Amino acid sequence: MQRGESGRYETTSAGGERVRAFVPAPLPPAPPVALDGSLQQVFESAALALGRLDAISALLPDQSLFLYAYVRKEAVLSSQIEGTQSSLSDLLLHELEEAPGSPLDVVEVSNYVAALEHGLHRLAGGFPLCNRLIREIHGVLLSRGRGSGKMPGEFRSSQNWLGGSRPGTAAFVPPPHTAVPDCMAAFERFLHAREDGLPTLIRVGLAHVQFETIHPFLDGNGRVGRLLIAFQLCNAGVLREPLLYLSLYFKQHRSIYYDLLMQVRRTGDWEAWLDFFLQGVRETAEGAVATSRRLSETFASDRTVIERQGGRRAGSLLRVHEALKAHPILSLSGIRKRTTLAFATAASAMESLVEQGIAREITGKRRDRLFVYDRYLSILGEGTEMP
Repeated sequence: MQRGESGRYETTSAGGERVRAFVPAPLPPAPPVALDGSLQQVFESAALALGRLDAISALLPDQSLFLYAYVRKEAVLSSQIEGTQSSLSDLLLHELEEAPGSPLDVVEVSNYVAALEHGLHRLAGGFPLCNRLIREIHGVLLSRGRGSGKMPGEFRSSQNWLGGSRPGTAAFVPPPHTAVPDCMAAFERFLHAREDGLPTLIRVGLAHVQFETIHPFLDGNGRVGRLLIAFQLCNAGVLREPLLYLSLYFKQHRSIYYDLLMQVRRTGDWEAWLDFFLQGVRETAEGAVATSRRLSETFASDRTVIERQGGRRAGSLLRVHEALKAHPILSLSGIRKRTTLAFATAASAMESLVEQGIAREITGKRRDRLFVYDRYLSILGEGTEMP
């Protein structure tokens, strides 16, 4: 379908140069998205996969544990897209009171977890998904580390650009800062609109491009934009828990992702973008279901091994195992705190788990040792490894 550019250009000043900034037209697109043919099939597959993910999340025996870990995997992946070098292990170590002094990168990843939790808490309390909440989330995201001096929680008051060392060579120049309030007001109206009859998944896909195009903040736009996908799905009741994150998919298909965003702006080809987005939803939902099953099987298999010990010893081992399920990296003092076992009992139980290949000591020290639930972290960390 031929639409032409999905907005207009305004000439503005940035860094002493005159540049053409792109101002997107309000959503939904005109003419409407053609949800038929192959796109309809992709949409139905994505919706079905999302439904399976929502269903299995309600059946997980350790839903809160899976959510705790999965949110942190997303925080690592989303932050890696922005250039951080932190791993999932780095984040889990940062969260241990016994392991202070984390690098700046990990602080930023930790901010992402806090921003996600803040947004979900506000939505659960009945607060609407609106510009005020988006600014709050941004404020938490940039509260510490790099970007903390770039107007956390406030829409930008100067021009930004993407790609290139200066505005004149930029790959894309978002709207002038004077246009941001109107653009975001229209964006908020689209988030709340229901009379257009758009399915939630299509609305989420359209909103993602629009937010990335407006780029309303000086920093953190990509991370906020990815967070909004989960917030919209939860807020609309499509997912009961925030278990769909597209950061790994976007990371794996980064060049296609950026090409399609630009294609929407230049030609109005929303259908090509939605095909890519919906395929990502399907793949990611199916991957999350598979991961949850593998983790459940791992927990059950390791529990069976432990129960063969029999008697009181098995009871102590199971308590340590449960603690490692909640926090895959722990010290002996952390184990004691979470199990209330005596130090000698906790140490003996942990040594037994190491001998059975369930846990592994990662410091090589005699004191202040840390233990990792190896298979758990290995499964969860797939895709987060740095090259």
